Amino acid sequence: MTRRVGGGSRPRIAYQGEPGAFSEEAALTFFAEPATVALSTWRAVFEAVRDGAAEAGVVPLENSLAGTIRENLDLLHEFDLPIVGEVSVPVRLALLALPGESIETIERVYSHAQALAQADEFLRARGWTVMTTYNTAGAAKMIAERAERGAAAIASPRVAELYGLEVLAADVQTGAENRTRFAVLAREPLNEAWRPSGVRHSGPKTTLVFAVRNVPGSLHRCLGSFATRGVNLSRLESRPSRTARWEYVFWADVDADAADPTCAAALDDLRASCEMVRVLGSYPRAAED
Repeated sequence: MTRRVGGGSRPRIAYQGEPGAFSEEAALTFFAEPATVALSTWRAVFEAVRDGAAEAGVVPLENSLAGTIRENLDLLHEFDLPIVGEVSVPVRLALLALPGESIETIERVYSHAQALAQADEFLRARGWTVMTTYNTAGAAKMIAERAERGAAAIASPRVAELYGLEVLAADVQTGAENRTRFAVLAREPLNEAWRPSGVRHSGPKTTLVFAVRNVPGSLHRCLGSFATRGVNLSRLESRPSRTARWEYVFWADVDADAADPTCAAALDDLRASCEMVRVLGSYPRAAED
């Protein structure tokens, strides 16, 4: 019998940032009634789940405009925590400032580097000084606490009400299809009573990391383990191995469950061709509207 973590009706879910952050929104979307735990860094989220301070954590892995959040790939490699689910959150960014400010009075804009990149087209059209902070909602909170005039934050519009700010410009993100994909981490399988009813998924998904041998054709053979069996890889990218100079590991998302016989055979073949293979989790792929 599988033991479920946490016995209460409100699981503790760790996220990075302040109330109003997109990571908090991911937690509120994936879980029915979570007791959210705001932490200052992504590493702290991993540590909270590992040490039992939280039943689960949510961390962003990829944005449809800005790409991969590489630090979290490295943390997934470092921590032995499985991915048990994912959630895709639409990103709508707004320019927020203290009441009485206007576009013309703004001199400085604060936000997380990812959000600034996602609003780059809007920001480049103006001569503002742009500065990074650890979190989008944190930028808004900082302006409110300092009562900082001439400053604005790029954050979710719902943050404005939380911190007494006003929306100076809505939908400042580039494009209308901006989304961030979050991984849900837990030490053990989740209690399904924690999930909202009627959640849609779009099929199984497996995330893995592998290291190829440094010989000609090694990556080609590894990818062939999936191609010859008709198993689709929806994402593939490399990261430094952090164990040797100019050595790399590859991250892949596979459109199958690792327990499926065809996928399992592909993984067995992959292990025969690689120096290292780690399956980080099989879970339902998040449906996107």
